[in-house]
Amino acid sequence: MIGRLTGEIADKGGEMILLDVGGVGYEVAVTPKTVAELPGIGQPAVLHTHLHVREDVMALYGFATADERNIFQILIGVSGVGPKLGLAVLATFGPNDLRNVVVAEDVGALTAVPGIGQRSAQKLLLELRPKLDLPDSPLQAGGALAEVREALEALGYQSVEIRDVLR
Repeated sequence: MIGRLTGEIADKGGEMILLDVGGVGYEVAVTPKTVAELPGIGQPAVLHTHLHVREDVMALYGFATADERNIFQILIGVSGVGPKLGLAVLATFGPNDLRNVVVAEDVGALTAVPGIGQRSAQKLLLELRPKLDLPDSPLQAGGALAEVREALEALGYQSVEIRDVLR
């Protein structure tokens, strides 16, 4: 398993980093947020990684923090969630935001992730709750955040606007 890479950024793309580690270039899939947080080309960088192995491909996924990587590994452990969907969830929510969504059981927030519908969001919430280290919060099941989201949706606000307001 490749858990961490330290090297020099050789190239940056929309959702891909080429990290030169001792003369070997590792192509690492990342979220757009991670691309923005990393230093420029030619600068040293550290990526916490997950090596995903299938019968036809080995792919590296990189994260700015170990917490992001751990959340990614939990996400892809959920039935029906692959690495691309796991990255999409982390591109939409940071680790703490995702924990808050799960605590509040905010199905509407998860449906803002491309590729997640109403049923998938409900299933994801159900499977993530016991796996995540959740904060103690008064915003339990059907709490205030869910009510605010529903009210803003009823007023015609878009999911992106609602997510920004809820932050």
